[in-house]
Amino acid sequence: MTARQDLLSLGRSTRAALTLFVRDIGQGLLVVSHNTLALVGLAVVAVLATFASQAELRHQLESQTLGWLHARQEARAEALGDTLSGVADPEAIVRATATDPKDLPRQQAAVAQWLSRRYKVAPEPISRLVQEAWAVGQRAHVEPTLILAIMAVESGFNPFAQSTVGAQGLMQVLTRVHDDKYEAFGGSHAAFDPITNLRVGVQVLKECIQRAGSVEEGLRFYVGAANLPDDAGYAGRVLSEHEQMKAVAAGKPAAAPAKPAREAVAATSNAAHVAMLD
Repeated sequence: MTARQDLLSLGRSTRAALTLFVRDIGQGLLVVSHNTLALVGLAVVAVLATFASQAELRHQLESQTLGWLHARQEARAEALGDTLSGVADPEAIVRATATDPKDLPRQQAAVAQWLSRRYKVAPEPISRLVQEAWAVGQRAHVEPTLILAIMAVESGFNPFAQSTVGAQGLMQVLTRVHDDKYEAFGGSHAAFDPITNLRVGVQVLKECIQRAGSVEEGLRFYVGAANLPDDAGYAGRVLSEHEQMKAVAAGKPAAAPAKPAREAVAATSNAAHVAMLD
């Protein structure tokens, strides 16, 4: 019996010792955790205090963070195959040849809307061309509706038009003949910029009118038919379009005669331009 009692007593002592050991370890861990959290809190406070007191450090960290985020965004876009993300150009609107018709004076807006319907082109780019024709025409002392009429007959307001003999752009200027006039605009490729082509075309038209002595004869020079028996009705078509636009600008109703086939217009202009080259 004594041995058994001794064993029981030993077992109780062992359990008590283990319980005390586990309790001490738990309390120790709790104290360590509290101390660690306190140290972390103090460290965070110290970092925030330093960060708040040093604007340069803050800006540097913000820049690095934004750079990292931007790099991540680009990497994600590339991974998704978003090829357009690398060619976005927010400044493209600055280069657009377009103006809201509502921003034009009444006369110009009326002509722009009429041309838009007649030639089935968007009103915004037509409005910009009308606006430029008025501005350039005033400086060159050439009626803006005459400028627009030439564009209508020559290209149908296609800025990328090209004849078989090399007349290019809205006003179908022979670029290789008048390449010197494009030098001020960066070179002959500017012929396909609508505004540049308009300005150069007006220079050529002005010279032709001065040389011929009248608008009608100047149009014959412009199309290169000065030395031909006739211009195949070119000047008549331009002047007819010109008169209609003048009526529209004045607020009068304008008849809309059938527009001649573009192939016929192109053939006439090409033949005349060939004659001018000869």
